[in-house]
Amino acid sequence: MTPMPHSRPYHHGDLRAALLASAERTLREKGAAALSLRELARDIGVSHAAPGRHFKDKQALLDALALNGYGRLNQGLESAHDPDTPLESRIVSLARTYLTFAVENPELLELMFSRKHDPDISTPLAEAVDRSMGSFVRLLTDAQQRGEIVDGDPERITLVAASAIHGLATLVANCMLPADEALAGLDEHVHLLLHGLKPR
Repeated sequence: MTPMPHSRPYHHGDLRAALLASAERTLREKGAAALSLRELARDIGVSHAAPGRHFKDKQALLDALALNGYGRLNQGLESAHDPDTPLESRIVSLARTYLTFAVENPELLELMFSRKHDPDISTPLAEAVDRSMGSFVRLLTDAQQRGEIVDGDPERITLVAASAIHGLATLVANCMLPADEALAGLDEHVHLLLHGLKPR
């Protein structure tokens, strides 16, 4: 049998990265239902059994994509945090990073928040979620210490703030709000979040 052609040999780590990159393209273009380990192997030019060395099944591949998504999102959130800027600007910066990620990766964001994950991946995923929420918790805890926002459980306050920002991202991802409109109105969105709706 003639071996399958491929553009270059894959080392152990390279094959996994190539599979994930191809899977994310498929996710973006066709959705999660179209993902197949066999098709991914064909796309990158390796034997149909090769993906099994890295992913035991399709769910393992989806979980790895979700973890990769959190890794990129968390790196962006941590880079956006600047403790030397005013509070409202800091919240806008984090919110803009989150919303931009959602605009650029709606299918991936939906996968990241999917409830269906292999139990074996639950701990790494929980840690990744905690890390993303941690960016907001740190910001709001610091703001409390500076007297810039109300006292109270910082995790509860974070839940309110993060829900407002994630809700905006979900509206964009579901095509209920144009991305450019959401990004353009983000300053006002954060201002209302921070100062409330009560007349002043």
